[in-house]
Amino acid sequence: MTAADAGADPLAAFEQHRRLLFTVAYQMLGSVADAEDVVQDAWLRWSATDRADVADPRAYLVRITSRLALDRLGSARSRRESYVGPWLPEPLLTGGAPVAGGAPPPDPDDAAALGEQVSLALLVVLETLSPAERAVFVLREVFGLPAAEVAAILGRSEAAVRQTAHRAREHVRARQPRFDTDRSTQRLATERFLAACAGGDVEALLAALAPDVVLVTDGGGRAKAALRPIVGAEKAARFLVATTAQGLAIPGLHVEVAEVNGAPGVVAWVEGAPYLTISLVLVDGLVEQVLVVRNPEKLAGLQREG
Repeated sequence: MTAADAGADPLAAFEQHRRLLFTVAYQMLGSVADAEDVVQDAWLRWSATDRADVADPRAYLVRITSRLALDRLGSARSRRESYVGPWLPEPLLTGGAPVAGGAPPPDPDDAAALGEQVSLALLVVLETLSPAERAVFVLREVFGLPAAEVAAILGRSEAAVRQTAHRAREHVRARQPRFDTDRSTQRLATERFLAACAGGDVEALLAALAPDVVLVTDGGGRAKAALRPIVGAEKAARFLVATTAQGLAIPGLHVEVAEVNGAPGVVAWVEGAPYLTISLVLVDGLVEQVLVVRNPEKLAGLQREG
């Protein structure tokens, strides 16, 4: 799309890149709601811009969105310092029907391509970066923007961007688990995990969990959850069996394996309202991490249409 096309139909130009803009903001903020707000703010900026001078609408929109997201990172981090219990990113449905009021999920091929890029495990690691490191990592490593373009977006020198990118890349590499990426393996493991939890089969869970598995539950003080990560297969298995039994007793509960953050995960609804999501990190066929989001404020984006 040329600059002339963008000026003639600003909405069409924006809609063409909306999914990319949402993903950039989501990667930088780890929040569906904040990412949607950033995209809306980007639209307001775009609609008020003299688009005749915009040679590359995509680059211009990514620049606006990145700067808006970076502005929000500081306040987002301060909110998390007073958060009750462990903090996890907001889960994102990346397959199936669109959610009511939320960003449209990627097509199945897009979800497969995103994979590790939008995984909760990666987003958790990105939380340990400084705002500048996170922005540079997302733009350089995830979206592959040239260092010169990232420098222009962030108002830094190209040399500084390259140095920050190297530091962020090493930091992430040292902390991110090298999980299994075969989708059929992921789905089979997720289905077995769910069956063991639902059946109260502690032995089956122990066979699925790595000995040093880490279970993190995010309730945010608004839903029942463990206030600290649970470490070890025995403790994690018994916690999962007990909490699953409580959940299955809730009238109107519906549980299914769905596409969450680019990989198979568990999603539960109660009378159509989101109840929880579970994402698994698999390494050599065993579950190394169990990431459970229960905070209802982080599940509003999973509300399905109809």
